[in-house]
Amino acid sequence: MERTLVLLKPDCVQRRLMGRVIGRLEDKGLNIVAMKLMRVTPELAKKHYAEHVKKDWYPELEKFITSAPLAAMIVEGPEAIRVVREMVGATNGLKAAPGTVRGDFSTSQQMNLIHASDGPESAVREIGIFFTPSEICEYTPTLRQWQHPG
Repeated sequence: MERTLVLLKPDCVQRRLMGRVIGRLEDKGLNIVAMKLMRVTPELAKKHYAEHVKKDWYPELEKFITSAPLAAMIVEGPEAIRVVREMVGATNGLKAAPGTVRGDFSTSQQMNLIHASDGPESAVREIGIFFTPSEICEYTPTLRQWQHPG
């Protein structure tokens, strides 16, 4: 099983789309092993977006991500990183394929509803930024035998 960080960004929370997005993840057979509603501070934003802090557009990104609560989750499943990223769609909602979260609900580059880790190393780093080990609730869903045979 692989884990990835998923953030339902402030626009997702504000537009009341959290349940629809979480439903898609669960319908796919992915397991949510940690979840919390939280406010991102400027310090936390700088840690999460460390590679972007020096870019000209970073202040707007920080203003957006700290503007309202977001929902942070750890999602687990076979090939979870790839599967979630395919479900999320292209970064720019105008270019995201129909059927993806961004393709169905976003028309923006920045206000694009959701973040998902882009690889195993970033997943480990990002999970460590948003969650402590004691916040992770490991369990095996009883229906896993039908979702992931073998």
